[in-house]
Amino acid sequence: MKQLSALDAMFAYTETANTPMHIGQLLIYDPSTAPGGHVGFKDILRYIEGRLDGARIFRQKLVRVPLDLDHPYWVEDKDFDIEFHVRHIALPKPGDWRQLCIQAARIYARPLDMTKPLWEFTVIEGLDNVEGVPKGSFALVHKMHHAAIDGKSGLEMTLALHDTDAEMKPRDFGRNWQAEDEPNALGLLAKAQFNNVANPVRGLQNIQKLVPMPKRLLDVRREFAQRADAKTSIPKTRFNKKLSPHRVFDGREFALSDIKTIREAFPGATVNDVMIAVTSGSLRGYLLSKDDLPEQTLKIGAPVSVRSDDEKSSAGNQVTMMTVGVGTHLADAGDRLKFIMDETQRSKAMTEAIGAKTLMEVSGAMPAGLTAAGTKMMVRMGLVERFNPAINTVVSNVPGPMVPMYFAGAEMVKGFGMGILAEGQGIFHVVTSYNGKVILSFLADREQLPDPDNYAKAISRSFADLMAAAKKESAKQKKKKAKTKKATAKKSAAKKPKKRVRTSAATAGRAGRKAATR
Repeated sequence: MKQLSALDAMFAYTETANTPMHIGQLLIYDPSTAPGGHVGFKDILRYIEGRLDGARIFRQKLVRVPLDLDHPYWVEDKDFDIEFHVRHIALPKPGDWRQLCIQAARIYARPLDMTKPLWEFTVIEGLDNVEGVPKGSFALVHKMHHAAIDGKSGLEMTLALHDTDAEMKPRDFGRNWQAEDEPNALGLLAKAQFNNVANPVRGLQNIQKLVPMPKRLLDVRREFAQRADAKTSIPKTRFNKKLSPHRVFDGREFALSDIKTIREAFPGATVNDVMIAVTSGSLRGYLLSKDDLPEQTLKIGAPVSVRSDDEKSSAGNQVTMMTVGVGTHLADAGDRLKFIMDETQRSKAMTEAIGAKTLMEVSGAMPAGLTAAGTKMMVRMGLVERFNPAINTVVSNVPGPMVPMYFAGAEMVKGFGMGILAEGQGIFHVVTSYNGKVILSFLADREQLPDPDNYAKAISRSFADLMAAAKKESAKQKKKKAKTKKATAKKSAAKKPKKRVRTSAATAGRAGRKAATR
């Protein structure tokens, strides 16, 4: 039995019918690589069953403390049934990308059963007309509760279910699963009384880490003041309203080589900066088309992992949030990327000054009962609509494997991340990578984004604009280098002493003088 951290517990407290707190993926597989060229549903069940020891989340369920007076606990579920967690459907005709996105969004919109281990897989067959996908392929919609897992540990869980070849060799994860009995209510309440005194003390100890030296305190204070000013000016858009229970989903993929071309054209840029710029252009283009683009820049939240090497095998959330302005007020794609580069550097400096790990630890200072009550009140009273948003959207970057991966012998051909919506944040972007591709996908509230295909087209246009800006910037850099090189050569030539030119008459005269002295 293990207790949730304050951050993990928050995701359990905010779970409602309109705000299911799971993250996930849409993964597409080609079964022709499997033994016999076919993968049946029973094959998938057996395959997953053989990998259950790969992550603790598979068999652990949540046990709440009475009245939420303390954070919940994970308990090994003695009634675990794999067939409850793995479902099976087929796409309606024509089995194209649009139908797949609709089905994936419907499945994803349904909350998980909070009395069972918090994950669910849905196998979708009938992908017969999806561009770039072999006919007869199948998809997997993967849902995992955010209370149990963050993007990085979720990726590790996904990797536990995959191989680097189609041979499906048995794997030993070094775990021996044992079921547990649920703790009784009196025992949980006794622990709650102790924890609600101890946790604030630990929180105060963590707060002391924020101010080890006067200069750092001054820098951090200045940064917080800037953020407070910025927060009051963060504009509202159509994506910052109360949520409905309905979702839409789509995404686009790009060659990693093209992303690197853009990055190299703007010295100092990262792949993450480039993908944030693609997102910024998408938001700008779509909101312009709806006559809803604010004059001020939108701001995004970018999760930052603070998971150490020693914590790689642990589940739960080890993240803090970096806030970044994305330059949606700028018309030029290149100018937006430069703006984002400055913003990410500023926000990284802030996170490093305080210590990202410390920021996360301080969240545990408040007693669990107050955390639960406050979180629920924010959600139920719709307070998000009365105040300016803290951010306009999230862009989560979760790098994936750059080699082919296999599930039950079937090769994964495409992979898309699926995020999490909170009240006041009606669209979520996930950047991931796989086998030479970089993928940008989005999950949104259907009432706030009724035309997901148009937003997907805005992503494609934004990427094209960035490619054009990169070519323009590269040409400008080459011209500048050539001009500098020419000026340097000219300057060098001017500094060299001129050689004396000896005429034939002068040479003859010198020779005559030498002869006369002999």
